[in-house]
Amino acid sequence: MFNKSSAASSALSRRGFLGLTAAAASVPLLAACGGGSASQGGDASGVIKFWDMPWATPAYNDAAKKIAEGYAPASGNLKASYQTIQWNNFYQTFSSAIASKTGPAVSTGGGFQAFQFEKQGQIAYADKVIEELKKNGQFDDFLPGVLEPFKSDKGYVAVPWQLDMRVFWYRKSLFEQAGVEVPTDWASLLEAGKKLKTIGAFGFATGSGAGNNIGNHSMIMMMVNNGGGVFSKDGELDVMNDRNVEAIEFLLELVSNGIIDPASVSYTTENLNAMWKDKKAAFGPYVLGVPQRVGDTSGDIVVASPIAGPHGDKGGLVFPNNIMMYKNTPSQESSEAFLVHYMSQLKELWQQKLMNALPVFKSITELPEFSSDPNNVKIVKEWQPIAKTFASQGTVLNDNLAVLDGGQALNQFTQTILTGKTDAKSALQAFESGLKSVIKK
Repeated sequence: MFNKSSAASSALSRRGFLGLTAAAASVPLLAACGGGSASQGGDASGVIKFWDMPWATPAYNDAAKKIAEGYAPASGNLKASYQTIQWNNFYQTFSSAIASKTGPAVSTGGGFQAFQFEKQGQIAYADKVIEELKKNGQFDDFLPGVLEPFKSDKGYVAVPWQLDMRVFWYRKSLFEQAGVEVPTDWASLLEAGKKLKTIGAFGFATGSGAGNNIGNHSMIMMMVNNGGGVFSKDGELDVMNDRNVEAIEFLLELVSNGIIDPASVSYTTENLNAMWKDKKAAFGPYVLGVPQRVGDTSGDIVVASPIAGPHGDKGGLVFPNNIMMYKNTPSQESSEAFLVHYMSQLKELWQQKLMNALPVFKSITELPEFSSDPNNVKIVKEWQPIAKTFASQGTVLNDNLAVLDGGQALNQFTQTILTGKTDAKSALQAFESGLKSVIKK
């Protein structure tokens, strides 16, 4: 259903991407170069500058450009221009442009980017956009829980537009071959994994090689699946809670039983895709559109229902990608009007089957182009309502999450677990120490 591209591999690391850069005490600043006509988030003609990322194939950016540049504003508001910004070094690109006042007025970007720039006083709050969405009926169209993570005590930091989900997938034929049922809880996951091992398949496919964050996400997802998480409800570090210890003990049990491939510590996304394609992966967490991603649309690879932790908890992982506005704009009213328009046109991206992500609007999930895939329908119905963010056990996003996602502390923690040469508490203590050294108070 969805188009595949080299951009798909970056889907695993595009939200926080430069965790250590985000954690640095200062961001490299470039002196403004050029005259004032290029400043204020617009060009010389006073056009609102919209910067977007390559979220999929080039056809996606072509379609998004058409939406942006086809915008016909009401009298008094400015038109918009469109520019694609590459993921490579994207945070520095934005930082330098914003510092020199040559940045955008509106943009997509890393999932925690808005919170990073909010700390620097660069973000324009989106409350007026939300009010307009209420007037045109789109506010009530948001999927449950999608907006809440962006509501700070000062206002809405950004507006979500798509959801990067982590859900469990499985290959039906391998479970049939092993004569075992699809897991419904951790106990049955362990037992299924042991039987799958006898036919040469792995019951928890993951990877933590270069550029592959699925291993990192597996760690947090299992904590969330047990009612845990890295942060408390108040946003304080809470790495050593009992639920996290229990989750990591379970993952180490999967490792010790060979249910997680010992080589997964070095698996890139290409390696992980190959596991699924070559019928070595029987079950595991991954992104949307795995059958299309690995080139097997026979109906053998399908989304599993959420499994229950030992205390009955269920949960997946979600990264809500968003659109943000900046204070440096030729017209805040024009930025807001453009963003309202853009949100109203998002359906076109899914109608053209350009997005390998969950839309934020219920109406888009009901479009035949999306709902014709039963895996999509199952994710919307069973996974999205229980999905948690990296802020879990809390709900509100913040700039520290960029430090967690893709940062060295989480990478090292994941690799330690996947090698199995540790115990849960020692690994979590080292993880906590690593985070404390970079997390902002």
